[in-house]
Amino acid sequence: MSETDRRTSSSPTDSRSEKREEKRSPFQNEPTGAGNQWLLFLWLTLGIFLVFNYFDAAEQQSQVELTYSEFLDAVDAGHIAEVTLHGQDVEGSFSEAGREAREAEEVETFETIRPDVESTRLLERLETNGIEIAARPVDPPWWQRMLMGVLPWVLFLGLLFWFWNRMQQRAMSGGGGIFSMGKSKARQVRSEDSKVRLDDVAGSENAKQDVIEVIDFLKHPQRFRALGAKIPRGLLLMGPPGTGKTLMAKAVAGEAEVPFFNISGSEFIEMFVGVGASRVRDMFQKAKEQSPSVIFIDELDSIGRSRGTGMGGGHDEREQTLNQILAEMDGFEEGESVVVLAATNRPDVLDSALLRPGRFDRKITLENPHRDARREIMEVHTRKMPLSDDVDLERLAEMTTGFSGADLANLANEAALLAGRREQKEVDWKCFSDARDRLLLGEAKDVGLSNEERHLVAYHESGHALLAYLLPHADPLEKMSVLPRGRSLGVTAQVPDEDRYNYQESYLRDRLTVMFGGRLAESVVFEETSSGAEDDLQQATQLARRMVARWGMNQRVGPMMCAQSQDHLFLGKEMAQQREHSEETANLVDEEIRGLLQEVEEHGRELLKQHRKALDALASALEKHETLDAEKIHEILHKNTA
Repeated sequence: MSETDRRTSSSPTDSRSEKREEKRSPFQNEPTGAGNQWLLFLWLTLGIFLVFNYFDAAEQQSQVELTYSEFLDAVDAGHIAEVTLHGQDVEGSFSEAGREAREAEEVETFETIRPDVESTRLLERLETNGIEIAARPVDPPWWQRMLMGVLPWVLFLGLLFWFWNRMQQRAMSGGGGIFSMGKSKARQVRSEDSKVRLDDVAGSENAKQDVIEVIDFLKHPQRFRALGAKIPRGLLLMGPPGTGKTLMAKAVAGEAEVPFFNISGSEFIEMFVGVGASRVRDMFQKAKEQSPSVIFIDELDSIGRSRGTGMGGGHDEREQTLNQILAEMDGFEEGESVVVLAATNRPDVLDSALLRPGRFDRKITLENPHRDARREIMEVHTRKMPLSDDVDLERLAEMTTGFSGADLANLANEAALLAGRREQKEVDWKCFSDARDRLLLGEAKDVGLSNEERHLVAYHESGHALLAYLLPHADPLEKMSVLPRGRSLGVTAQVPDEDRYNYQESYLRDRLTVMFGGRLAESVVFEETSSGAEDDLQQATQLARRMVARWGMNQRVGPMMCAQSQDHLFLGKEMAQQREHSEETANLVDEEIRGLLQEVEEHGRELLKQHRKALDALASALEKHETLDAEKIHEILHKNTA
């Protein structure tokens, strides 16, 4: 179907929507039927009021109101036949003589009000004249009785009408409620409202190539069907958090100009069994009705875990939801152009039925961007920012090794916030540099270090920097600081000159040596060490264990893996696994790790002793200026190591 055909076919729906809008009544934006119900309710209430008022008026026409003196005179004259007392009100009927005396008025009953002091004397007077006396409790006025009897029902019926109309509106708009619990919670983005394009997804060129043919199929399905081609039913986007999986899915829908249904995997699950499967059916039904369309399920692993493994629990509702997704992805008709995109950073736990051909048979991996990609991403996120002339995005890309797309977006936003707080009209390089330090090194803390502590921290950081300068395979220095940041009392920042995907043993040994630099400087200068090297020791031990037990960089252990844990593919964490080597081998691994650490430590100690003059000069400058950039560090060390 061409673009013109789609627009033409959608026009009746648009006209129906306009007609529905025209039929809105003025009753709080309720539908027309609801407005008629409220009008009927108001007319009914008015009718009840008029009926009560009519009977009350008719009753008052046949009754005369007497003063209390006239009433007493009528009692003494024998014109009263009976009297009814209720509170201070006195009602009664005239006797035959009384009616004859008031023949011109044609009344049979009367009413009056007695004073409180006349209660006892009035009873005696009535008994003396032989008048029949009756009494009844004091009743409220008729309007009070009507309110007490009718008002609760009015409120109940009004609340019922309001609740029913609200539920109908929410059901029509796709909202929640007990009447729409089985409806899909997917948020639909219309084709004309989707503004994201592939140009907005910078740094993912390989992933773009994989989705371009899907976009072409959604735009021109007949061209591919004529050649006997079938569109991939499902595309699984895999990668670490923040690499742009959701943004890529939105770009596919935006480029194809088709409706986009967005939902998280956890939104299918409720405490009622069967609700998740019902929502899956409803979502796929809506997508098929608006074909061609795109369905995007974020965090697929929340419902797509392997069944029967015990991981994540054996919740029947989750498995029924997964089974329904599998059934729906198999149930597409020949002419339905619906593409299902899903994102996860845990592809290893997904059920194998999801990954077979015909379902999510195409897998696209999005990794953290390389240097050129980071520059392109920063260009996208700084498009609308007034940048100063000193901002170098190429240099910024070099300083942000390991940043994901989301990290870079956050960096640009933090820089803009800093510029706003500093009341600048442009975002300059210092804003980006400070924002990068804040994200990477932590927030600067206002900690009042004593002179002795500052002296110790200056030598600690100078030890790291001096070894990084002397060792040939270490990463280049960027800056040093004795200002506390995050959990650290000082910082020595190194920036790789290129992205590394493979590490040589020489580079790793130099990296271990730099890690020990702070502790060694304290030992050489003060002849004792402090607790400030805790994080350095932890990282050095973990790296040495990988070198010996996983990467075969030890002659005694040999080319074998002896690791007791494994890195998670995307999360960067370790998961425990059963040990597959002997206790003797484990002891050997521990010995070699200790030996490796002692070897690099001794090498670093000798270097610091040989260049003690440079160490003292760098520590003195750092203690004086608090922060040194790369140029100043190299100037000091070059002068004192020549």
